[in-house]
Amino acid sequence: MTILRLEAIRENISAAWRFVVSFRKSTWALEDYPISIRAQRIDVNCGYTAARFKQHAYLARVVKWWTLTGGGETPQDAMRELAAQFESVKAERQREGRPLPRPGTAVPIQFAARERVGAHPELADDFVRRVLGLDWAWISDDSSLWDFHTDETSDALFEKIKDVYGVDVSDIESGNLAQILDRIAAAMRLA
Repeated sequence: MTILRLEAIRENISAAWRFVVSFRKSTWALEDYPISIRAQRIDVNCGYTAARFKQHAYLARVVKWWTLTGGGETPQDAMRELAAQFESVKAERQREGRPLPRPGTAVPIQFAARERVGAHPELADDFVRRVLGLDWAWISDDSSLWDFHTDETSDALFEKIKDVYGVDVSDIESGNLAQILDRIAAAMRLA
Protein backbone atom coordinates (compact mmCIF):
# COMPACT_ATOMS: atom_id res chain seq x y z
CA MET A 1 0.00 0.00 0.00
CA THR A 2 1.15 3.49 -0.73
CA ILE A 3 1.64 6.13 1.92
CA LEU A 4 -1.23 8.19 0.51
CA ARG A 5 -3.58 5.20 0.71
CA LEU A 6 -2.57 4.54 4.32
CA GLU A 7 -3.14 8.22 5.14
CA ALA A 8 -6.63 8.05 3.58
CA ILE A 9 -7.47 4.97 5.68
CA ARG A 10 -6.21 6.72 8.84
CA GLU A 11 -8.32 9.81 8.03
CA ASN A 12 -11.44 7.70 7.44
CA ILE A 13 -10.97 5.88 10.75
CA SER A 14 -10.45 9.21 12.54
CA ALA A 15 -13.56 10.66 10.87
CA ALA A 16 -15.65 7.63 11.86
CA TRP A 17 -14.44 7.85 15.46
CA ARG A 18 -15.13 11.60 15.69
CA PHE A 19 -18.58 11.02 14.21
CA VAL A 20 -19.47 8.45 16.87
CA VAL A 21 -18.08 10.56 19.72
CA SER A 22 -19.92 13.67 18.44
CA PHE A 23 -23.23 12.27 19.71
CA ARG A 24 -22.10 12.92 23.27
CA LYS A 25 -22.60 16.69 22.83
CA SER A 26 -24.78 19.06 20.87
CA THR A 27 -22.29 21.84 20.13
CA TRP A 28 -18.84 21.27 18.70
CA ALA A 29 -15.46 22.97 18.78
CA LEU A 30 -12.56 22.50 16.38
CA GLU A 31 -11.09 19.87 18.71
CA ASP A 32 -14.14 17.67 18.04
CA TYR A 33 -13.34 17.38 14.33
CA PRO A 34 -10.84 15.02 12.67
CA ILE A 35 -7.83 17.07 11.59
CA SER A 36 -5.02 16.27 9.21
CA ILE A 37 -1.74 18.21 9.14
CA ARG A 38 0.63 17.53 6.32
CA ALA A 39 3.86 18.94 4.98
CA GLN A 40 3.44 20.46 1.54
CA ARG A 41 5.82 20.05 -1.33
CA ILE A 42 6.78 23.59 -2.23
CA ASP A 43 7.42 24.33 -5.88
CA VAL A 44 9.79 27.29 -5.99
CA ASN A 45 9.32 27.49 -9.76
CA CYS A 46 5.52 27.74 -9.67
CA GLY A 47 5.61 31.27 -11.11
CA TYR A 48 3.24 32.82 -8.56
CA THR A 49 4.70 36.00 -7.17
CA ALA A 50 1.62 37.55 -5.60
CA ALA A 51 1.47 37.13 -1.82
CA ARG A 52 -2.04 35.68 -2.00
CA PHE A 53 -0.66 32.63 -3.82
CA LYS A 54 2.00 31.96 -1.19
CA GLN A 55 2.73 28.31 -0.74
CA HIS A 56 2.83 27.19 2.87
CA ALA A 57 5.15 24.53 4.23
CA TYR A 58 2.27 22.93 6.17
CA LEU A 59 -1.45 22.53 5.56
CA ALA A 60 -3.95 21.73 8.30
CA ARG A 61 -7.47 20.73 7.31
CA VAL A 62 -10.63 19.29 8.75
CA VAL A 63 -11.06 15.84 7.24
CA LYS A 64 -14.06 15.64 4.88
CA TRP A 65 -14.64 19.43 5.11
CA TRP A 66 -12.77 20.27 1.91
CA THR A 67 -12.94 24.06 2.17
CA LEU A 68 -11.81 24.39 5.79
CA THR A 69 -8.02 24.66 5.77
CA GLY A 70 -5.16 26.64 7.26
CA GLY A 71 -1.60 27.04 6.07
CA GLY A 72 1.61 28.02 7.80
CA GLU A 73 5.36 27.67 7.99
CA THR A 74 5.08 25.24 10.93
CA PRO A 75 2.38 22.73 11.93
CA GLN A 76 1.46 25.07 14.79
CA ASP A 77 1.06 28.03 12.39
CA ALA A 78 -1.16 25.92 10.15
CA MET A 79 -3.31 24.91 13.15
CA ARG A 80 -3.63 28.55 14.30
CA GLU A 81 -4.80 29.55 10.82
CA LEU A 82 -7.23 26.60 10.71
CA ALA A 83 -8.61 27.61 14.13
CA ALA A 84 -9.15 31.18 12.92
CA GLN A 85 -10.91 29.91 9.78
CA PHE A 86 -13.08 27.59 11.86
CA GLU A 87 -14.16 30.41 14.19
CA SER A 88 -14.98 32.60 11.20
CA VAL A 89 -17.09 29.87 9.57
CA LYS A 90 -18.77 29.08 12.89
CA ALA A 91 -19.73 32.74 13.43
CA GLU A 92 -21.01 33.06 9.86
CA ARG A 93 -23.14 29.93 10.20
CA GLN A 94 -24.56 31.20 13.51
CA ARG A 95 -25.50 34.53 11.86
CA GLU A 96 -27.23 32.64 9.05
CA GLY A 97 -28.99 30.26 11.46
CA ARG A 98 -27.20 27.21 10.03
CA PRO A 99 -25.70 24.58 12.34
CA LEU A 100 -22.15 23.33 12.10
CA PRO A 101 -21.85 20.01 10.30
CA ARG A 102 -21.48 16.99 12.58
CA PRO A 103 -17.81 16.04 13.06
CA GLY A 104 -16.70 13.24 10.75
CA THR A 105 -19.36 13.85 8.11
CA ALA A 106 -18.63 14.92 4.55
CA VAL A 107 -19.40 18.61 4.04
CA PRO A 108 -20.38 19.32 0.43
CA ILE A 109 -18.71 22.19 -1.34
CA GLN A 110 -21.11 25.09 -1.77
CA PHE A 111 -20.67 27.17 -4.85
CA ALA A 112 -21.29 30.89 -4.80
CA ALA A 113 -24.44 32.29 -6.34
CA ARG A 114 -24.57 32.96 -10.09
CA GLU A 115 -27.72 35.07 -10.44
CA ARG A 116 -26.04 38.26 -11.67
CA VAL A 117 -23.54 36.49 -13.91
CA GLY A 118 -26.32 34.19 -15.16
CA ALA A 119 -28.32 37.22 -16.29
CA HIS A 120 -25.77 37.67 -19.09
CA PRO A 121 -24.85 34.12 -20.20
CA GLU A 122 -23.73 34.98 -23.75
CA LEU A 123 -21.78 38.02 -22.56
CA ALA A 124 -20.14 35.97 -19.79
CA ASP A 125 -19.03 33.31 -22.30
CA ASP A 126 -17.75 35.99 -24.68
CA PHE A 127 -15.93 37.76 -21.83
CA VAL A 128 -14.20 34.55 -20.74
CA ARG A 129 -12.99 33.89 -24.28
CA ARG A 130 -12.08 37.40 -25.42
CA VAL A 131 -10.88 39.06 -22.21
CA LEU A 132 -9.62 36.23 -20.04
CA GLY A 133 -8.32 34.25 -23.02
CA LEU A 134 -9.85 30.96 -21.87
CA ASP A 135 -12.05 28.48 -23.69
CA TRP A 136 -14.17 28.03 -20.59
CA ALA A 137 -14.30 29.14 -16.93
CA TRP A 138 -16.82 28.75 -14.13
CA ILE A 139 -17.53 32.19 -12.72
CA SER A 140 -19.86 33.24 -9.94
CA ASP A 141 -21.19 36.52 -8.61
CA ASP A 142 -18.16 36.55 -6.28
CA SER A 143 -15.55 35.93 -9.01
CA SER A 144 -13.13 38.70 -9.81
CA LEU A 145 -10.41 39.52 -12.30
CA TRP A 146 -7.94 38.71 -9.51
CA ASP A 147 -8.94 35.04 -9.81
CA PHE A 148 -7.51 34.95 -13.33
CA HIS A 149 -4.09 36.60 -13.08
CA THR A 150 -1.08 37.06 -10.81
CA ASP A 151 -0.06 40.59 -11.82
CA GLU A 152 0.25 43.31 -9.20
CA THR A 153 -2.73 45.17 -10.72
CA SER A 154 -5.66 44.40 -13.03
CA ASP A 155 -4.72 47.29 -15.33
CA ALA A 156 -3.93 45.05 -18.32
CA LEU A 157 -7.35 43.41 -18.13
CA PHE A 158 -9.08 46.76 -17.60
CA GLU A 159 -7.44 47.94 -20.85
CA LYS A 160 -8.44 44.77 -22.65
CA ILE A 161 -12.07 45.21 -21.53
CA LYS A 162 -11.99 48.78 -22.83
CA ASP A 163 -10.53 47.61 -26.16
CA VAL A 164 -12.99 44.74 -26.60
CA TYR A 165 -16.21 46.34 -25.31
CA GLY A 166 -15.45 50.07 -25.31
CA VAL A 167 -16.36 50.29 -21.61
CA ASP A 168 -14.15 51.68 -18.85
CA VAL A 169 -14.42 49.53 -15.72
CA SER A 170 -11.16 50.61 -14.08
CA ASP A 171 -13.09 52.18 -11.18
CA ILE A 172 -14.27 48.69 -10.14
CA GLU A 173 -11.08 48.08 -8.18
CA SER A 174 -12.35 44.79 -6.75
CA GLY A 175 -12.48 43.45 -10.29
CA ASN A 176 -15.84 41.82 -9.47
CA LEU A 177 -16.99 40.14 -12.67
CA ALA A 178 -20.71 40.50 -11.92
CA GLN A 179 -20.31 44.27 -11.62
CA ILE A 180 -18.17 44.39 -14.75
CA LEU A 181 -20.64 42.32 -16.78
CA ASP A 182 -23.57 44.44 -15.52
CA ARG A 183 -21.80 47.60 -16.70
CA ILE A 184 -20.88 46.15 -20.09
CA ALA A 185 -24.45 44.88 -20.59
CA ALA A 186 -25.88 48.30 -19.67
CA ALA A 187 -23.54 50.02 -22.12
CA MET A 188 -24.51 47.56 -24.86
CA ARG A 189 -28.23 48.27 -24.27
CA LEU A 190 -27.57 52.02 -24.63
CA ALA A 191 -25.60 51.59 -27.85
